Amino acid sequence: MSKLTLITFLTLDGVMQAPGGPEEDPSGGFSYGGWQVPFEDEEVGEFITEAFDRAGGFLLGRRTYEIFAGYWPRQTDPANAIAAKLNSAPKYVASRTLEDPAWAGTTVLGPDLAAEIARIKAATDGEVHIWGSAELVGELLARDLVDELNLLVYPVFLGAGRHLFPVGGAPTTCELTASRITDGGVAVLTYRPAGRAAFGSF
Repeated sequence: MSKLTLITFLTLDGVMQAPGGPEEDPSGGFSYGGWQVPFEDEEVGEFITEAFDRAGGFLLGRRTYEIFAGYWPRQTDPANAIAAKLNSAPKYVASRTLEDPAWAGTTVLGPDLAAEIARIKAATDGEVHIWGSAELVGELLARDLVDELNLLVYPVFLGAGRHLFPVGGAPTTCELTASRITDGGVAVLTYRPAGRAAFGSF
């Protein structure tokens, strides 16, 4: 069976909103879009390429889906491996409002998210990737549905924006399975959830 893999760009204070540009997601009055750009380097690109090579499908929230659908279908260069994978692989959208997606290969999921994800994982050859999709990710983490977290942590903090881990989520401990630091100072960290957090006292 496939695994559900989260890949996301984060600031030091856990913000994941609009890493790629000011117009990407200004919702909530967020004005710091594009914070990722000054730190990009070849090693980040290599990691992203490696990740896309493993992907067999994509699970997205509505907002991230609309951002992707507004850009990637127009990228038709066959040498662009990321565009080729996104445009050809199955895409699944968790949304209560999206009814008729125009991007080829897109399926809108039903309300039973756990059952839908189990079905998708069983039918997918390769990893099922989640990119962005803060609201959806919060729900998935709260329900223990994410199998792996790949966090690309950038050396900047913003003090505003949508965070990856919502307040009120279940306390969870994770096992670090891989790590690297790029020349641009980006920490690429791979974790596997390992059960409920334990507590003690010194």
